[in-house]
Amino acid sequence: MFSSSNSSKPKKVMLLGSGELGKETIIEAQRLGLVTIAVDRYENAPAMQVADHSYVVDMLDGVELRKVIELEKPDLVVPEIEAIATETLIDLENDGFCIVPTAKATNLTMDREGIRRLASEELGIPTAKYAFADSLEELRSAVKEIGIPCVIKPIMSSSGKGQTICRSFEDVESSWEEAISGGRGKKTRVIVEEFIHFDSEITLLTVRSVSGTTYCAPIGHVQKDGDYIESWQPHDMSEEQIVEAQDIAKKITDALGGYGLFGVELFLSAKGVYFSEVSPRPHDTGMVTMATQDLSEFALHIRAILGYPIPGVQLLTPGASRTIKAEKESKEYHINGIADSLSFPNTQVRIFGKPETKVGRRMAVVLSSGESVEEARNQAELAASKISIQA
Repeated sequence: MFSSSNSSKPKKVMLLGSGELGKETIIEAQRLGLVTIAVDRYENAPAMQVADHSYVVDMLDGVELRKVIELEKPDLVVPEIEAIATETLIDLENDGFCIVPTAKATNLTMDREGIRRLASEELGIPTAKYAFADSLEELRSAVKEIGIPCVIKPIMSSSGKGQTICRSFEDVESSWEEAISGGRGKKTRVIVEEFIHFDSEITLLTVRSVSGTTYCAPIGHVQKDGDYIESWQPHDMSEEQIVEAQDIAKKITDALGGYGLFGVELFLSAKGVYFSEVSPRPHDTGMVTMATQDLSEFALHIRAILGYPIPGVQLLTPGASRTIKAEKESKEYHINGIADSLSFPNTQVRIFGKPETKVGRRMAVVLSSGESVEEARNQAELAASKISIQA
């Protein structure tokens, strides 16, 4: 585990994955004096635009990944996306490199099978019923076992890619094709999950640091095709639900170990709280914390992994985020309406600076605060409606 020191030599942090979340993480690292290195599979990724150094690397290629890490010898290696050769990270950790939060955590959480078996079978945490399939025929059998409707996902993907709700046996083949085409890496294995009839879905940002385990106020969110559209904080929960959610979050993050911020996704239903997924890094729905908390999720992550204390997290105001997505694919685009969006009070716009648009790709986010969550959500929606992407 990494520990801070009073050495005059600046610590060096390498980010594996350099999207919009990585960009904010890099900025927070620089605020605390770290030398930053951004790595991604394409040039001019958002975090590369602010990092001290950057590399373009196929992070699924273990040889390439090891080469750049051994070249730079960072004090901290911080995975920010799922598409990474995690077995190489395990080897590098054994060689003495500090993988955040741990190589085990990175490996397990980037594989839906590993994390689901850990949560349900080892820790006894409530989850939806699930099964796995390596072929279309196995998938048909798994769907019969789990029942209709069900959710079918690739074992490894991000931002909801490859995820579908299978509502009839006639949909099984198209769900299989979607999962295989949307998955990351070379895996052809999928997970079938029971469709939970939940009242709401939340992210509980959970921080493990030298100060112990700290929880942010729960974040509610709306997803479409597995990718988030808006989020808000705090999400209304009963005391009983909060205790149950924090208990689940502590069990799963303690099992993963290490220091850092974890995005624990949970379903709230009439039957109780169910574990869905966990990411050992800042979460996309957690961008709302840039408008709501004294310390954003990015600041919390950097503090924790540096071994600095986190006495607590203050929710300063209710707030909401709303994503801006592209509708076309283009290498030349313009974002219009920013001035109109910023005419709303207590509103911020963050342009990610991605080099090209793709259909459905997140290009910016609007953040609003208000006296209530409802006011913040309405304002964020109105402010976002003023922005358009011309491709």
